[in-house]
Amino acid sequence: MSNRATPFLLAAVLVCAGAAPGTALASAPLTPAQQFKLRCAAAFSLTAAGQARGDPAMAAYPSLAERGREYFVRASAEAMDGAGLTREELAAHLQAEAAALGETDELARAMPLCLASLEASGL
Repeated sequence: MSNRATPFLLAAVLVCAGAAPGTALASAPLTPAQQFKLRCAAAFSLTAAGQARGDPAMAAYPSLAERGREYFVRASAEAMDGAGLTREELAAHLQAEAAALGETDELARAMPLCLASLEASGL
């Protein structure tokens, strides 16, 4: 694993590890845009982890160690600030998105729109 990918992956693991499964979400509901960005943040984290492991399926995507990490940070901050999420609530949302992306072909289906969002973000 490269040193550049390590902080991004560690941040994702630490954020996701902070919430207990089934954590109740008491904040305001996420907007569709916030939900989409968190889905993409999870997709980028999963893809970057696969790239760091040398997963050939992830080689088709651009390197996400840096740009994906920044997108992850910004999407997380936007959800926390905009919807008033706690760290635990954010972690629960990210865990749910990562689990959904683990379903057959879901990550591959999400990536084209997420990569377009990454490009549109200017990162």
